[in-house]
Amino acid sequence: MKRHLCAALSAACVAAVAAAPARAQDDVARGKYLVTIMGCGDCHTPGYFLGKPDLAHPLSGSDVGFAMPGLGIHWGPNLTPDAETGLGKWSDEQIITAFRTGVTPTGRPLIPMMPYGDFVALTDQDARAVVAYLRSLPPVRRLVPGPTQPGEKAPAPYMAVMMPQ
Repeated sequence: MKRHLCAALSAACVAAVAAAPARAQDDVARGKYLVTIMGCGDCHTPGYFLGKPDLAHPLSGSDVGFAMPGLGIHWGPNLTPDAETGLGKWSDEQIITAFRTGVTPTGRPLIPMMPYGDFVALTDQDARAVVAYLRSLPPVRRLVPGPTQPGEKAPAPYMAVMMPQ
């Protein structure tokens, strides 16, 4: 009886270990799907707003800044896992918190056009899938300008101005 129980437990463990890479691949595929339908590439892929998205470096940060009255100019940051210019040093929870609450690990709020109010509805499993996909991207060392203060000049040549009516 013990031998059969041990064999059954061993078989279950082997099956679970063998299934782990498949689940990880499923998470990455689900994350890619979610990132695509959530439109993340629109604001975070260079060239997107200029009509020529750089699909060789997706999600590596926008080259167009958004000027928002009273909030300065903001660029869609690099979402690749580069440790110096992207999300490489952020924990999974910090990434999830940022896209669900609109607050970075340093406490800086994201701009209101980032639809974090919509992303709060993602299930925990879908949020983890988004992170799995972002972590699967090749790291791209691409420094995007940081936000400017209101009235400060833009350090990059392209800017979209968001004006309330």
